Amino acid sequence: MPRRGRLTTWYRARSLRSRLTFLTTAAVAVAIAASALACWFIVEQRMYSVVRSDLEDVRGPLPRPNLKDCAATPQAALKNVQTSPQLPPTNISAPRDTQFVVIVGQSSLVCLPPMATRAMVLDPGDVRALDLDPNHFLIRDGHYTNGDPAMIRISGARLDTGQPTLVMVAAPTKAVDESLRQLAFVLGGVALGGIILAAVAGRLVARSALKPVDQLTDAVEHIARTEEVGTTIAVQGDDEIARLSTSFNSMSTALANSRERQTRLIADAGHELRTPLTSLRTNVDLLIRSDDTGRPLPPATRTKLLGNMKAQMQELTVLIGDLLQLSRPDSPKPVRTLSVVALHEIAERAVERAKLRGPALVFETSTAPWFVHADAAGLERAVINLLDNAVKYSPPGGTIAVRLDGGVLTVRDHGPGIPQDELPYVFDRFWRSPSSRQLPGSGLGLSIVAQTVREAGGEVSLGPAQDGGPGALATVRLPGGPSPE
Repeated sequence: MPRRGRLTTWYRARSLRSRLTFLTTAAVAVAIAASALACWFIVEQRMYSVVRSDLEDVRGPLPRPNLKDCAATPQAALKNVQTSPQLPPTNISAPRDTQFVVIVGQSSLVCLPPMATRAMVLDPGDVRALDLDPNHFLIRDGHYTNGDPAMIRISGARLDTGQPTLVMVAAPTKAVDESLRQLAFVLGGVALGGIILAAVAGRLVARSALKPVDQLTDAVEHIARTEEVGTTIAVQGDDEIARLSTSFNSMSTALANSRERQTRLIADAGHELRTPLTSLRTNVDLLIRSDDTGRPLPPATRTKLLGNMKAQMQELTVLIGDLLQLSRPDSPKPVRTLSVVALHEIAERAVERAKLRGPALVFETSTAPWFVHADAAGLERAVINLLDNAVKYSPPGGTIAVRLDGGVLTVRDHGPGIPQDELPYVFDRFWRSPSSRQLPGSGLGLSIVAQTVREAGGEVSLGPAQDGGPGALATVRLPGGPSPE
């Protein structure tokens, strides 16, 4: 496996805290290394620039060598310098500890200044300085014959005899190199210490920053272990971790509410199913017992009993259909399941069905064209539920007014109306007014209406009639338009 692949595998196998520490340490290490290198190069450039500037500032007349005492090589010149000074004293200005060498003529005679203890190593390219103007010179890095480093200035000149001469002025750089070496050790130590401190600080920062994540992990593991939804964690600040914690608390609360609604739905469904099932079982037991005892029921009684059983089966069928309708999520359906629906046609069909259920009632209908995006079957069932509710509570010979205008559908009956303290509960599942418990129904019709209208992006309300008369007024508002486009 390539080295990069092994590093990636190792990195991914670490915990989030370790990865955060590693990244923090790596970032600080790169920053410190870059700063240390930049500092070292800046100091190096500055120190060598000072030495170079000193060499460039050398001024004064050239020394006049005594040619007969000059040697052929720097080493030979050094042997003679103690007994026979090669260059007379001069008032030339030069940096402290600067060494002069004068090379005279084509024989490369080397003349050293008085009390010289070392000479520069010559380079074949130094003769280029003979072609330069008197005020121009070359500067290069070199070293003395004893191995010490130096920066050398080379210029060309001519003696009174007309002989071409190279004048070499050297400034030692050993002290500069030693200073730079010490600086490198200091910067390296500082960088290493900074990296270690960065690793420690990164570990502490990672532990502190990931503490809310640890709490979140503990809460999730607690929920997974105990299935106790609704557990929340403390939220501090408004950063990303706080937003994550808030989202988790919202999710946990939503799950708890969903489970509570599910539990309540099952309990209410069981309660609603118990009554018709008990009645059915009683009637079936009565029929079986009459057959077993050989004492059949009178035909009229048997017919009435079977009719009751059929009605109870129909009630069960309606109740189960309502439960299936409400078992869907409360969130809106995807757009692809919706279609353009003619609300006025649905209202007209629902009125025709309501007339069959309330033949003694008077229906006043006024519908204007209105098209909406909705589930056609669900929306038709919702409108039918509204009309069934109006039929159920309307007195014999009463009037039910159905109006559709500008996307607002209203159903107005003239029944007993709804008490003010019961209005907040009319759309709750299985809720039924205490005054209407004796009437047929499961308490799911208006819940289905509310859910269907919400899925279509509309609003529904139920309250007392606005004209001050008896009865209730149901209002449904759905977005759409008077044409299907």
